[in-house]
Amino acid sequence: MSNYINRAEKVFIRINQLAAISEDEGAVTRTFGTKPFLEGTAKVAQWMKEAGLQTRIDQIGNVRGKLLSKTAGAKTFVIASHIDTVVNAGKFDGPLGVIMGLDLLEQLVAIKAELPFNIELIAFSDEEGVRYHTTFLGSKVVTGAFDNALLNKHDKNGITLKEAIRTMGGDDTLLAVDAILPENWLGYFEIHIEQGPVLWENKIPVALVTAIAGQKRVELTYTGFAGHAGTVPMDMRNDALTCASEFILAAEQFALQNKDHLVATVGKLDVIGSASNVIPGEVVFSLDLRSPDEEKLKTAYQHLQQLSENIAAKRGIMPKWNLVQETLPVVCDAGLNEMLKQAIGTSNYDLVELVSGAGHDAVPVSEVAPVSMLFVRCYKGISHNPLENAELADIAAAIQVSDNFMNQLIQKHQ
Repeated sequence: MSNYINRAEKVFIRINQLAAISEDEGAVTRTFGTKPFLEGTAKVAQWMKEAGLQTRIDQIGNVRGKLLSKTAGAKTFVIASHIDTVVNAGKFDGPLGVIMGLDLLEQLVAIKAELPFNIELIAFSDEEGVRYHTTFLGSKVVTGAFDNALLNKHDKNGITLKEAIRTMGGDDTLLAVDAILPENWLGYFEIHIEQGPVLWENKIPVALVTAIAGQKRVELTYTGFAGHAGTVPMDMRNDALTCASEFILAAEQFALQNKDHLVATVGKLDVIGSASNVIPGEVVFSLDLRSPDEEKLKTAYQHLQQLSENIAAKRGIMPKWNLVQETLPVVCDAGLNEMLKQAIGTSNYDLVELVSGAGHDAVPVSEVAPVSMLFVRCYKGISHNPLENAELADIAAAIQVSDNFMNQLIQKHQ
């Protein structure tokens, strides 16, 4: 176990080095295309090169390091996660999977493993979707699912995605060239902190991910009529903010009533032209729906859309409902999961199977390849927060399990 602890310590050092590269002093913020993001990708690329991987940064900013098989026509097994962050993030969401993946490949290089397939380690450039409000930019390029219409999306400063790519040194006309063709994929493995409390509360270091919840993200706009806060009677107002408030509470209540298979979140709310003495005339806010059950997700979406219209009509408000993103639930591959189960058992850890409520790059990858995920215990299940943390012993355990998993995969295909 001491060797796994030593490797975990090296992972920790690299996580801290990457976390020190940030847009905000004293915090971890590294959003797609920014100067700190580019510094972070350069650091990861340097580590990959030092490990002996065939390394490049592709057109969307993914850092890609490849360990080649000598077998002619070998397929590619991808180990990946992301290195972009939310604003004021933790250190581990995303980078842990990339840096642990690098450790796995360093070990294979050290023992001069004969690979029956290529292994490509990818640090995806944009999973969180903070800058352009669309997730999985990096993994959609790699899977060939990138939508070129996104190139015209603007960030809050009016910079288009196309302009951002070119500023980063990429060529938006060559994005399709960076895709791994479906017939060349062997599979996909992602290591990630749990972002939930199950492993923490049960003092278990790792878990097998069986599925990833589907998501629907909606942008709602309520348009009422702005007026003077002191002169318009309460029963003659068309207050967009109180309308939004009623819907938000109703959505929360609906999700609580269906808590076994659904979560609903309003995480962003903008009052347009806000002032303390003005009745809000327009409000724009988000709705995030998630469920591992496709039919229940669809039903909840339809119910809440109708609820929004009913509440707005009652209050004399004009509603606008805009679906901005959706992903279907994903079931992880049975064959890869069986090997992960064996790897967990061989490492003498209890088997815990979890559904991920968070989205991951494994979602778009599942369209072209079998996917698998390993969760690592994190402090109180806290994520997207500076308190996000993982313990050395749990990372060491995850390294041990991942080593066993990769050894099984190699032996199976030799």
